[in-house]
Amino acid sequence: MKKYTYTEKKDTRSGFGAGMHELGKHNPDVVALCADLVGSLKLDPFIKENPERFFQCGISEANMIGVSAGLTIGGKIPYATTFANFATGRVYDQIRQSVAYSNKNVKICASHAGLTLGEDGATHQILEDLGMMKMLPGMTVINPCDYNQTKAATMAIAEHEGPVYLRFGRPVVPIFTDPDQKFEIGKAWMVNEGKDVSIFATGHLVWEAIQAGEMLEKEGIDAEIINIHTIKPLDEEAIMKSVKKTGCAVSAEEHNRLGGLGDSIAQVLVKNQLVPQEYVAVNDSFGESGTPAQLMEKYGLTAKDIVAAAKRAIERKG
Repeated sequence: MKKYTYTEKKDTRSGFGAGMHELGKHNPDVVALCADLVGSLKLDPFIKENPERFFQCGISEANMIGVSAGLTIGGKIPYATTFANFATGRVYDQIRQSVAYSNKNVKICASHAGLTLGEDGATHQILEDLGMMKMLPGMTVINPCDYNQTKAATMAIAEHEGPVYLRFGRPVVPIFTDPDQKFEIGKAWMVNEGKDVSIFATGHLVWEAIQAGEMLEKEGIDAEIINIHTIKPLDEEAIMKSVKKTGCAVSAEEHNRLGGLGDSIAQVLVKNQLVPQEYVAVNDSFGESGTPAQLMEKYGLTAKDIVAAAKRAIERKG
């Protein structure tokens, strides 16, 4: 098993800010919009160098989506930014009608997603956004795992024609992916090959899956770990290639177990090859206030929870 180490931790939202800074230098069509959360979205470097390409929409997210849709008509590539709860739940109608229905080239970039928003509590911890956005026809849905991958994804979606939902977060997490990586939309990343169980993880849960793989190895279990950074379009080929080898699967995500990555994988398995699958996700509940670590522990999203799920999956196939 390949060992992953890190020397630094950063929040994935800072990776988004770094990606926007680079885009500002190289792509004159990229414009940024924000709903009064410039500091939280790490947009200051982009704004400083490109003030004429930034639009402060204030606490008016529905209007921001409408403005973004309009900007595409003039050939601009708008990045509409705010917290994930406001970027999806608050403005779902505007996204559906003004962006997805007409296939507008809008990039909806959402920070502070999931439980690890932490102390702000349940009203801000959206756990339904991946499901909401993947159900929209034509919407690409991306959930990168660390600073470097978020930066690469931010830059890659500028070259993709069509609406995109890019999800990232507030807590600092290990940086373990290549700083010079090429981000391929819809192409899963093989983290570690194995033969006993397939672990498909996304976002912050990829690092937990890596730790789980090391814990399982000590018990003689050879786990295959795959980073599903693109929820839609899903890399069905990678999923099936893995489970045909291992015979069982675990999905791991910082999201409601209903409608997220796990359900997308289950659909693939139902269509192609039925194997036991276990979910590591929030079990159909809202969150609460607490530190990210406390919430990950309470809601069962840690490496040890992935280990337990892997053992259950292996036992079921036996």
